[in-house]
Amino acid sequence: MSSKMNYVYLLESLDEERVHYIGSTNDLKRRFAEHNNGKGGKTTRHRKWKLLYYEAYETLEMARKREHQLKQHRGSLRALYTRLGV
Repeated sequence: MSSKMNYVYLLESLDEERVHYIGSTNDLKRRFAEHNNGKGGKTTRHRKWKLLYYEAYETLEMARKREHQLKQHRGSLRALYTRLGV
């Protein structure tokens, strides 16, 4: 078993639109820096982000499964937003 964790994360843009983005990665610090440096694909339009939330998983497969759940099932995302007060 690898000691490296895998993450699902929720970002919020710091501009007026307050856009949210959900992603997964095996290196949260690196990926967060990439989003803020314009290397985030869908996140390049909103250059500055803050990390609102993350979850850690033992495998990337588990993290991606959770990411998919949050993106595809509105109830799951709504429950997370309620828990965070967003």
